[in-house]
Amino acid sequence: MIRINRRDLALLALRAGTGAVLMAHGTQKLFGWFGGGGLDQTAAAMEHMGFTPGRRSALAAGLGEAGGGALLVLGLATPAAGAAAAGAMAGAVSVHAPAGFFAQGGGFEYPAFLGFTAATIGLAGAGRYSLDHATGHTFDQRWMLVTAFTASAAAAAAVVAKRAKNQQNATP
Repeated sequence: MIRINRRDLALLALRAGTGAVLMAHGTQKLFGWFGGGGLDQTAAAMEHMGFTPGRRSALAAGLGEAGGGALLVLGLATPAAGAAAAGAMAGAVSVHAPAGFFAQGGGFEYPAFLGFTAATIGLAGAGRYSLDHATGHTFDQRWMLVTAFTASAAAAAAVVAKRAKNQQNATP
């Protein structure tokens, strides 16, 4: 008799839902899918928001979201996937923070929720119903967790600080 593990099934559902939303969000930036602007328009928007260079920023955000989301759905390299997606969302939070918390006012509620959820999945692991489990956790090692989250936090902090400096310099 096959016994379904509820916690692992819940992790699968959480990974699939969060990863799919992140993938859709990232492919808007990268390819213009789902009504997005694609890489050129996203790069121009990134420049306008203070993320320079815009094209590299758009590519990094799109890959963090779409790539991190795809890996979350698969449950593969889950610490790196969660860290990449959370780092990308940290940049989005910095853009929305001046509008306050709630999304209906343009606040950072939505990107913060996606970032925290991705980070939590990265920390918790993908569960039994994942490629990490199927591959014997080859891409889900303790060192990867520490390295991925440290690198993502450092990169996000540097990007957000550079954006703040760019905005400060642009103010008359």
